[in-house]
Amino acid sequence: MAETDDARRAAALERLMTVGRQNSAVTVMFHSAIAAKQGLNATEGKTLDYLQRQGPLTAKDLAELTGLAPASVTGLVDRLEAKGFVRRVKHPTDKRRVLVEPNEAKLAELAGFFEDWTRDIVEVCAQFTTDELETVNRFLAVMTEQQRKATARLTD
Repeated sequence: MAETDDARRAAALERLMTVGRQNSAVTVMFHSAIAAKQGLNATEGKTLDYLQRQGPLTAKDLAELTGLAPASVTGLVDRLEAKGFVRRVKHPTDKRRVLVEPNEAKLAELAGFFEDWTRDIVEVCAQFTTDELETVNRFLAVMTEQQRKATARLTD
């Protein structure tokens, strides 16, 4: 019986790796296509997502969140600033530090690209129970943190 359970688990993990790779590929392509509509690359687009969800951040904060090297973040912020998506502002409590602040009006232009996708997600999720969705949420949260760590190792 244990061999059967072990074999089922191994097969499930193999399918997970395959489906995960497929999902990763289409996710990158989807976000690259949305970013390209605004003259951005995928990294710029996802950095804007962090700023939109978390508000103004320091370059150090962005480096930690993205896993990118600090020098890469400086160039990234320079490009986003030149394109009008962010601006550098003085930190409210520490004048030696600078925050990267999103341009909310420019970010609003990106929101329309996600409306259909959001509607599709809600529709597809109707076939899953709340408990199943909570399992997926827990899995994605754990995997997100693991991938953040892997990214940081690659950029150190």
